[in-house]
Amino acid sequence: MWQGIIPAVTTKFTEDDKLDFKEMARCFDIQMDAGCDGLIACGSLGEGPFLSHDERIDVLKTIQQSTKGKPALLTIAEAATRDACRLAERAAREGASGLMVVPSTIYHTNREETLANLRAIAEAADLPVMIYSNRIAYRVDVTNDMLLELAETDKRFVAVKESSDDIRRTTDAVKLLAGKMDVFTGVDNLGYEALCVGAVGWVAGLVVAFPAETVAVYRLVKAGRHAEALKIYQWFRPLLDLDVSTYLVQNIKLAEALALGSNERVRLPRTPLSGALRSEVEQTIKSALAARPELPDLSRLAA
Repeated sequence: MWQGIIPAVTTKFTEDDKLDFKEMARCFDIQMDAGCDGLIACGSLGEGPFLSHDERIDVLKTIQQSTKGKPALLTIAEAATRDACRLAERAAREGASGLMVVPSTIYHTNREETLANLRAIAEAADLPVMIYSNRIAYRVDVTNDMLLELAETDKRFVAVKESSDDIRRTTDAVKLLAGKMDVFTGVDNLGYEALCVGAVGWVAGLVVAFPAETVAVYRLVKAGRHAEALKIYQWFRPLLDLDVSTYLVQNIKLAEALALGSNERVRLPRTPLSGALRSEVEQTIKSALAARPELPDLSRLAA
């Protein structure tokens, strides 16, 4: 149902900590103009949980203006099933294309609880669902056999963002879920590897600062031009590593500031990078910008 590069976009704030709709629209348009295939609002490891439900719906509306009919998904990541269902219902009323759903954020549900929670959210919205499977961050393991069970019993479960940090699991998921659920990678520095073993898309992070390069890796792999894709990916790897960090939001927003002229504003308790850590991340980004590869003409490659 979905495929390609679908950024998990950052949320932009004004100096007085309100949503900066103008800057979000500018940055989101850059993603879509570069060839991205949709957008996901309010990521759960980003600043989504720091936003009120009203703010999250407002960000959803903003990505809808940029996607212009392409997938516009809202992340649902709540401690209580009740709250998740309420937000999912609101997303459906506002015309979301679908949801990216985190199974649990605080309580570590068992298998039966995990399945029941996901089914309740899907039923509340009656929208297509991408399950965010990240046992490392959330300590709730949505295993491949659980994904298969969900896909075979409820057609609303259409995709998984596989973020277990184990490429073998992606390989297994692609085989087991073939024809039933689409597999996306959610780990930036496994993007190339996952696409090569059959993932149909990449829910990416550093794409928000480097959309053209991310799209190029995806389209070249899908066209079988692996050597060209790998060359870009090898240049990209130090940047992609910035997504696998406690400070991923600050890292990515610094990259957006340097690459796109955006800003680094974050919502407390996060603060912008400082000191030695900032110097290290800034050097990584500036070194990549100085050696930015020339990209091939992708106009004849399928999106």
